[in-house]
Amino acid sequence: MELTHVVAAIIIKDDKFFIAKRAKGKHLENMYEFPGGKLLKNESHEDGLKREINEELDIEIEIRAKVGEENFKDNVINVRIHYYICSHKSGMITLKEHQDSAWVTKKEFKNYEFAEGDKDIISLL
Repeated sequence: MELTHVVAAIIIKDDKFFIAKRAKGKHLENMYEFPGGKLLKNESHEDGLKREINEELDIEIEIRAKVGEENFKDNVINVRIHYYICSHKSGMITLKEHQDSAWVTKKEFKNYEFAEGDKDIISLL
């Protein structure tokens, strides 16, 4: 199975982190994640992340720094997820690809079930 590069936004506002619940019918449905998605061919991480967040949440973000990357593989996907700390630049969040969302503190992460790929990055935050 070919490795797919994925970008994810860790959006922080007032010491809280934005998380989104994956849509029903999608792989890893009902699990929470940091939003983002697959890069297009020859697309930079930054351009891809801004595009994905605009498509999924209808907002503009400012990318601050890359904080890490994780590999995740199961019987459906093989991805390398590149995580970026971001801030909300403009727009009102509208969920286009997710069924729910929340702004949570670091301590509150334990109250949500995260997609496997995102579990490890939480310890770095």
